Amino acid sequence: MQKLSVIIVSWNARGYLRDCLDSIYKTAGQLECEIVVVDNASTDGSADMVATEFPVVKLIRSPQNLGFAKANNLGLKAASGSWLALVNSDVVIHPNCFQELVSFMEMHEEVGLVGPKIFGGDGLLQRTCRRLPTVWNTTCRMLALDAILSRWSLFSGREMRHWKHEDQAEVEVLSGCFWLARREAVEKVGVLDERFFFYAEDVDWCKRFREAGWKVMFMPRATATHFGGGSSSNAPLRYSIEMLRANLIYWDKHHGVMGKCVYRLLSILYHGFRLVTRALVRISRKKAQGGDNKFMEHFVCLRWLLTGKGV
Repeated sequence: MQKLSVIIVSWNARGYLRDCLDSIYKTAGQLECEIVVVDNASTDGSADMVATEFPVVKLIRSPQNLGFAKANNLGLKAASGSWLALVNSDVVIHPNCFQELVSFMEMHEEVGLVGPKIFGGDGLLQRTCRRLPTVWNTTCRMLALDAILSRWSLFSGREMRHWKHEDQAEVEVLSGCFWLARREAVEKVGVLDERFFFYAEDVDWCKRFREAGWKVMFMPRATATHFGGGSSSNAPLRYSIEMLRANLIYWDKHHGVMGKCVYRLLSILYHGFRLVTRALVRISRKKAQGGDNKFMEHFVCLRWLLTGKGV
């Protein structure tokens, strides 16, 4: 069996990172496995923890936060394996996960990228298989049609809420929290687009794999837990803006100026409507009774869309 390289980008997620590394060592079994950790200028001692507790890990200390795509590209450059696993720092690997994914890739030479079934920290399914963004499925999300009419494929949005993630399937997009890529495919497709600081790089990469003729597959026999927010929870408002910025870059790259303008308009309507709704609820209650974080998220996103002013 060929060598597996696991690449983990981390920013101020020391506890999650430790659990992630522990789970890899406990489940790797007979796999020849190297681990590359790229620390994005953490201030919580993450890099020192890796150096002390996991000395065999290839540790790359970045002097600044490079973002997800650029840091992962550093890891890819340092990796020597034929199989390249990009794993978020807040993921815990389940037994036989890597073995199932590698075995699947060995049997299906047309597959360039594969992902496992992902559960949240609460044990519930996380919807990691998605459709590529379109005006229609974006509108369904903005109007909450994907939640209200989730049983119908036409309205179920990018997250395909009608599908239960139970069957092996070719998909358009796999969430970037956990990928296994074929080195040969990566060499042909290219590395992650570093214009994406955080978010949307996974959508872009999956689209590029498919355009290059490689299949993107979901393989539910392999499983893992993704706690979510291991890094983004450190600065939630900033990351909300980064999500918007990344999506605008994606729409501009793949749908041109018109597509970018349509997405911006839909986003303004979405955040504006929800901001007004939450403001009215707060007024009717005469004081804030929860939901303040969401109120601020919609406020800063709308302000950024209209003025370019960040947090």
